[in-house]
Amino acid sequence: MLRMTLAAASLAAATAVSPLWADEIGKEDSCKFQGQVMAAVQQARMDRVAQDKVAETILSANPNWPPQFANTIDPLTAHVYGMKRRDLRKVDLGAVLEQQCLDNWDQIQEMQHSLSSDE
Repeated sequence: MLRMTLAAASLAAATAVSPLWADEIGKEDSCKFQGQVMAAVQQARMDRVAQDKVAETILSANPNWPPQFANTIDPLTAHVYGMKRRDLRKVDLGAVLEQQCLDNWDQIQEMQHSLSSDE
């Protein structure tokens, strides 16, 4: 169950960042930033931040990722807030998302390019 949720979250995060932007900063940095956003959302959940205040709370802390990655907060929040807090204590979602992003980079990029060419 957790694996499926994280796979969906990974896709949501990846599609929220422009394919061209992700190509510019590179695989490692893009995945690192996505992992940082996920970790921030997880921490907000653990800190009992209201779901509708997550983006505001995270952005008020002036995170060190490029502004485009703020687009991933809402899709990731929906996934993280759908999970039980007790389950979140057992996993580092940021690290898991970063690894999934790295492992599936080529497939994600292909889907993004396909989606952007359909528009």
